[in-house]
Amino acid sequence: MTGASSSPRTDLSRALRLIVITDTALAGPRGVDAVVSRALAGGARAIQLRDKRATAAELYDQTLRLLRRTRPAGALLFVNDRLDVALAAGADGAHLGPTDIEPAAARRIAPAPFLLGYSTDDPEAARHAEADGVDYLGCGAVFGTTTKDVGGEAIGPARLHRVASAVRIAVVGIGGITADNVGQVARTAAAGCAVISEVMAATDPAAACEALLAPFHSRS
Repeated sequence: MTGASSSPRTDLSRALRLIVITDTALAGPRGVDAVVSRALAGGARAIQLRDKRATAAELYDQTLRLLRRTRPAGALLFVNDRLDVALAAGADGAHLGPTDIEPAAARRIAPAPFLLGYSTDDPEAARHAEADGVDYLGCGAVFGTTTKDVGGEAIGPARLHRVASAVRIAVVGIGGITADNVGQVARTAAAGCAVISEVMAATDPAAACEALLAPFHSRS
């Protein structure tokens, strides 16, 4: 995979201290590319391209554009849901949900070093995903969220900790995480956090990333 040797995949947990998930509407007139550039300047080392309305062709073009920003920064780029687009564009990985292709099947199609993420808030499902070859897990919604349809659920830091403690792979908390509550995530066994609006809608995306990463800096 192009650029793999210069990416932070050799220290995945450190790279996943913050995943910035894109949102075209929240980026506004600045555009996703500009917000991502500022997020990378603020220390983000993982970006997830998420655009539920885009066609495969549009996602492919977006992936190529973002790779021109993430690769020089030594950051990882994941594509949400679309394993085919991620592979075709040469992204670092794909993030799958319960309604997407099963992790074991995805791993057969995309052997390492291609990275696979998967969403679950259940410890047993987390263990199954790890056995199926998933590299990291997204777990939430930790504090609830309005940007993803999870039925208003808020699992809380304690459940996030249980999921993270059930597996050896990195687990990332998602859902309603802000600079004010990210410290609670950092005190669990989770490797990091994933955010959408806290960075994509921020007046200063770089400063927002710095604030979200701050509680994790004391980790080795």
